[in-house]
Amino acid sequence: MTTRSLPQLPAPVRSYLNDPSLTALWAAARKRLERNRLAPTGTVQVQLDAEGAKRLGGLLGTRLDPGLRRIQLGALDAALRASAAQCGLVSVVADLTGRPLQDRRSAREAQQTAWTALWQQLDADLTGAGLAHAGWIADWLRELRSTGILTRAGIEAATAALSGAVRTIATLKGTPLRAPADGGAEAVKQWELSELAAQTTGDAHGLDEGRLTGILVLKAIAAACTLPSPDSAASRRLLWERVGVSTDSLSGTVMVWRLAPPGPGPWAQMMRSRRDLALVTHLTLQELRTVPDAPLTTPETTVHFCENPQVLQAAARYGLPGILVCGSGNPSAAGWELLRRLIADGAEVAYHGDFDWPGVAIAARVIRLGAHPWRMHATDYLNALAELPADRLIPLAGAPAPTPWDPLLEATMAQQGLAVHEEALLDRLLRDLHREAFV
Repeated sequence: MTTRSLPQLPAPVRSYLNDPSLTALWAAARKRLERNRLAPTGTVQVQLDAEGAKRLGGLLGTRLDPGLRRIQLGALDAALRASAAQCGLVSVVADLTGRPLQDRRSAREAQQTAWTALWQQLDADLTGAGLAHAGWIADWLRELRSTGILTRAGIEAATAALSGAVRTIATLKGTPLRAPADGGAEAVKQWELSELAAQTTGDAHGLDEGRLTGILVLKAIAAACTLPSPDSAASRRLLWERVGVSTDSLSGTVMVWRLAPPGPGPWAQMMRSRRDLALVTHLTLQELRTVPDAPLTTPETTVHFCENPQVLQAAARYGLPGILVCGSGNPSAAGWELLRRLIADGAEVAYHGDFDWPGVAIAARVIRLGAHPWRMHATDYLNALAELPADRLIPLAGAPAPTPWDPLLEATMAQQGLAVHEEALLDRLLRDLHREAFV
């Protein structure tokens, strides 16, 4: 709260009160008034020289000696109102110090009330979006409070950013942020970052690098994936891609081996030439969207899809005949686009990944789109454990992830507590590719 427009003190009065000998008095009075809800009560101590004691004594109608003096603000206020100034202490101090006074206590209380309302509104927004009971929400909120990222931004900016962040999070269905409500095969929409931002914030740049809304969403993604907050442009890009958002159409790629699209088009011919030359191809999102109507395979063609590049590298090294796609961990936007196109073309996509919690979470998203598990059942996991030497087994880490295509797999992994990475099963996977058999 601040005072209204400053009254104009008569020039002689202002000259009298604005003498340098009284500067310390008005500064001390201002400080006390702002702490005191602008009420002229209590006292201030001030060091007065001879001139200051003379002028203040004349105002108060009493004799003052130089030195450290305790001045009653109520008496000073009454004296000013009775003088030629004809206004109270608050107005005089504002005039002499050059700016309106602030009721700091009321301002703090109003600010606290506003922040309380913000957190309550956030809870309501999360509930409305169906996110209030998500397991990662508490960690996300704890980080927002502990880091002070919202308080540094200010109440208005924080309110707008949180509103946009919740809308963005709620929009990213079928991701670690929000699984399908019915547990069914809901398609995971792939987004361009600018497209997502325009829909959820009203600004195509609303989720850009450095924008508060984007930072809040990335912190939510990290919390949902039990990962640390991203600290580099590369880690931020990977987090966006983890939930199907492409920050650009060129940097994220998906690797393919022996993919030979049918048809007479130049792109299809180029891909068949690369197959004939035994070349691995890195497809970008931009490239796939350049040929949106080109079929990628003939119906019922088996396409194997792996998580680890070492599997594809070995397939290329041995010149194996099967078509293989590699997502390189969680697929980029290009990987998800390719997967959707393959399934739409009627391909039989068979997916294999790591037997660890992040690996089966990726498998769940891929299978939900219409792929089939490829050696990703409880029996495959137990066979791998039985065959691998002890020094190649590592403990499982992180929170368990559901395996809806085979619930026994989740239970077995939790019971055994061991991870099996995809490259440990390389021989079996390569044999499948050699036979081009769907398992």
